[in-house]
Amino acid sequence: QVQPVESGGGSVQAGGSLRLSCTAPGFVSARCGMHWYRQAAGKEREWVGSLDRDGNIRYRSFAKGRFTITKDEAKDTVYLQLNSLKPDDTAEYFCYCSPPGTPIEDWVRGPGTQVTVSS
Repeated sequence: QVQPVESGGGSVQAGGSLRLSCTAPGFVSARCGMHWYRQAAGKEREWVGSLDRDGNIRYRSFAKGRFTITKDEAKDTVYLQLNSLKPDDTAEYFCYCSPPGTPIEDWVRGPGTQVTVSS
């Protein structure tokens, strides 16, 4: 089972940047789709963006133009570059691995990394 672990969160001022990492040994051989979600305090979890197993990338509308997903297969890592951060981006960010044919309720999630953006 691929177990993602996120890192790279922190506290920044509005307009700043962070790069989040999701290290997931075996995600390539397992042909995982890799997905970023976030959850702000008191709010529902929301999808941020995905890298599918064919290398296609999709973003939620709020992430387009500001957030970028990349990967480094040699490091078993997927990145989420966060630019032009806003206070509304404050949330815990999670990375999920979705092997082929796995229903969403069985996706494996990492422990998360906190992003706090101050105005």
